[in-house]
Order: sequence, then C-alpha cells, then structure tokens
Amino acid sequence: MKHTLFTGTALAAVLTLGLSGAVDAQTYIRGNDSDPETLDQHKTSTIAEANILRDLYEGLVIYDSSAQVIPGAAESWEISDDGTVWTFNIRADANWSNGDPLTAEDFVYSFRRIMAPATGAKYANILYPIANAQAVNTGDMPVEELGVRAVDEKTLEITLDTPTPYFLELLTHQTGLPVHPASVEEHGSDFVQPENMVSNGAYTLEENILNDRIVLEKNPEFHAADSVSIAQVNYVPFEDRATCVRAWEADEVHSCSDLPAEDIARLQDEYPDAVHVTPYLGVYYYGVNTAKEKLSDPRVRQAMSMVIDRQFLADEIWSGTMIPAYSWVPPGIGNYVENPPTYEWADMSLLDREDQAIALMEEAGYGPDTPLEVEISYNTSENHKATATAIADMWSVLGIETTFNVRDASAHYAMLRDEKVHDVARAGWIGDYSDPQNFLFLNRADNPGFNYGNYENPEYDGLLDEAAGTTDLAERAEILAQAEEAFLADSPQIPLLFYSSRSLVADALQGWEDNIQNVHPTRFLSIAQ
Repeated sequence: MKHTLFTGTALAAVLTLGLSGAVDAQTYIRGNDSDPETLDQHKTSTIAEANILRDLYEGLVIYDSSAQVIPGAAESWEISDDGTVWTFNIRADANWSNGDPLTAEDFVYSFRRIMAPATGAKYANILYPIANAQAVNTGDMPVEELGVRAVDEKTLEITLDTPTPYFLELLTHQTGLPVHPASVEEHGSDFVQPENMVSNGAYTLEENILNDRIVLEKNPEFHAADSVSIAQVNYVPFEDRATCVRAWEADEVHSCSDLPAEDIARLQDEYPDAVHVTPYLGVYYYGVNTAKEKLSDPRVRQAMSMVIDRQFLADEIWSGTMIPAYSWVPPGIGNYVENPPTYEWADMSLLDREDQAIALMEEAGYGPDTPLEVEISYNTSENHKATATAIADMWSVLGIETTFNVRDASAHYAMLRDEKVHDVARAGWIGDYSDPQNFLFLNRADNPGFNYGNYENPEYDGLLDEAAGTTDLAERAEILAQAEEAFLADSPQIPLLFYSSRSLVADALQGWEDNIQNVHPTRFLSIAQ
C-alpha cells in the first residue's frame, strides 16, 4: 500500500476546516491513519479504510460505540438447531442512499462478488465459514454454489459449512458490507467515486481528494438518520502522527487516530482527559522456529520466554503504550472464559524466573560452556530494534549469544510466510474479530502462512477442531482455553506485549467510548455546542 505523508496542501485544508467556527458546529474533523488505498469494501485491508467504510455502509450487524455486536441492516436473525443456517430479517425501512430499497438479493450479490476470484479480494477468507466459500474463491465452484440465498425481498439465508458461533463477529468486518449492485454493474471499479457511490450507511461520500481529505455527508435515507447528530465528517490523513498531534493542539482537528509513542508521556501530563490509551485486540510476539533442532526443545523456548522483562519493554521502550503479555489471547476478547490461561510463572518475580530458566537450559544441555546461538529477525523500526536489543541482553543471563537480521517489512514478512529461515522473528497480529479462534488458529500445523513457530501439535489442532464443532459458547470457550494452555506450555511463539490503541479526543467530541476493537462509528458521536 502506498502511504503519503501529510502535505502542506492537506495542512492548509485542515486550517481552513478548523474548529474555530469556520465550519458548521456539527462537522467532525477526524484524523485518520492514512489515505485509503481503495473504498471498495471487497478490496480493502487497512484500519484507515475500515474507519471510513464503517460510516458509509451498514452490514447485517454492526459494532456499537462500545464494540458490542448489535443489529445493523438486519433487525433480527434466527439460527437453526444445528448452528449452520442463519436467517436474517432485513429492516423494512433499510434503503440505499438513492432511495432504492435494501434487499436480501443485494447481500447475495455482494457475498458472491467478494468470493468471485476475479474480484481479487484480499480478505475473502474471513468469510470462508460460509458453505462452499473457499471452493468458490479458488475457482473450483461457480459463485451460484455459495451458501447464500434470498428467501424473499427482506429475508436472507446464509448456510455455513460447520457451526461457527463467532459468525456474527465476522459479519462486523468490512468484508460483510454490501455493495449497490446497479452501481457496480454500471460503473465497474469506478463505483467508489463520489459521483457514483451509492451507500446504505449513516453517511454518503461527497469528496475524495488524495493527500487532502475525504468528506462524508449525513445520509437522509439512512433508517436511523434522526439519531445521527454529526452532519459532516472530514477524514484527514496523518501518517505522520506528530503532525496530527500538532493540528489537534491547535484546535484544527477533533481527534487523532494514533499517537507517537515518544510523545505519550507529555500528552498525558498536559491533556490527561484527552489522551486515550486503551487495550487493543492485538499481540506483539516473537516466533521461535521449532523446526530448527537447537530450538525444538520446549524447555529452551520456555526459558527464553521466562527471562524477558515485559514490564521494562512496555514502560521503557514502548512508553507505556503497550501492555505486558503473559498469554497469547488478548484480554477482554469475546466468547472466552472468565479467567483465561496465562504462563504458569506469570506471577513469579523476575529473579526467581531467571533461576528457573537457567535450570531449564541446563537440563536441555545449554550453559556457559555450551552457549546457544540465536539470531533475532525483525523488520526495520527503531522500536523493534530497541526491543530486540533489550531482549538479547535479557537472554544473556542464559548464556544465549544473539545476533540480528534486519529487513524491510515486505521482505521480513515474505521470509516468514514463505521461507521461514529465521531462528526467532518479530511479528504482530491484530484481531479481525473478537474471538479467541482468530488468534489460536495462527498456530495450526495446517496454517503455514501465519504459523511462524512451525508448530506441530496434534493435540492442539484437535482441540481447535473440537471447538469448531461445538455450538455451546461456554463449552467452546473451555476447549479453546485448553488449547491455549497447551500452546503456552510449548511456547512456539512468545507473546511479549498486547497492543494499545492511542487516541487524542477533544472535549467537544461526545460519545467516544474506549473499547478493545478501537471502533468509533461517527453515527454514535456528537459535538457539544
């Protein structure tokens, strides 16, 4: 994806659109991570794009301001006894922005479009639980075989291959957003242009000026338009986080979607009520290549994990914007047990952990006279470099001799995905939906693209399979917790930190609720007069 720094032209636009009264009081000037690569919901892959699409379109279900799943275009739904057939009842007053009624057939068209190989959807696999979805997406079946059908104008039936209790969570992702069939058919890829776009959400697209701003206007055809307070949204791209901070401090934007870590302390000191640092659904971790003989012993991997001072990493390197991680699944995730598993030694003092880790290394045959040589691979970043350097120092107590291999991000992840020549490699994962499966599936033996630890444990995979066939959410959560316990005991990937979202929010912007998904739909916000 091409990113463009916030330019002088864009800054001038922000100054023109500032909060000093130059615009209507109900215009929200919203700092965004970057320019969108596309506003085609079937081809997007970034958070910046998801923020905008969440305002333009409404899926069958949506996240509310606290990231709870609530009815969207569908006012209700039913599930078959075996958990494989979902029937959605679309609102009678759900319309497109041009006045066309939103129908079940529109969703059939949209689901078929994202699965069609010709579309080239990057995230089509999110919807693979739908019956025949993978076969359709790979070209082995025609799109007509996809498990979606319109029962009538306002009733949509979706059939799944197997029971998927987190299916509603999947539908909150932008891959589940509908497209307006007639617009796509008439304009092709240009349906995303302001003059062509027909949307069904709280807002319509009025302007899309590269490197400058994206302007959305309130959609009078939206079924809940009477409850939408903000009349206009101006999304302004700030890849340089410090530039957004300066604009916010000058009262030129209402919010910034991310903040520079090195400035967090100052901002928290000067604007304690405006800085929002909140647990985010993501884990920063090191993948340990278990396929290499020297790293194949779980005692070695456990020892390497035990001596890492995660609190130091969080406080000193990441400026308090990350949370020490002693488990794999982030805290606060949906559909999980009340007390998720953690490393058995999580509550031990660091000195006691070091003593136990040294003993584990000796049992595995390593010590001062037989040092373990380990290379840490990471993608270019000062924070990644500082993290690797600190961990190398922490590992020295075990007699580990550490070297480094630094690549740009594309080369680093290509290596992890295809070659896996690393010893230990930095990685991170932000959940696409709030369910532990979205993190635990990374470590399956049959998921080589993301299984950076080369982990092969039939017991682990079997537990995930068992959970996939369990419709009772409480029972399923217990099975997934057993899988995480097995993973933590083996430590093929070492969780280091849980991400936090970092935002600046003006006092005038009302209705902002911190949540683990960092979703803040404009329709639930207002601006104080």
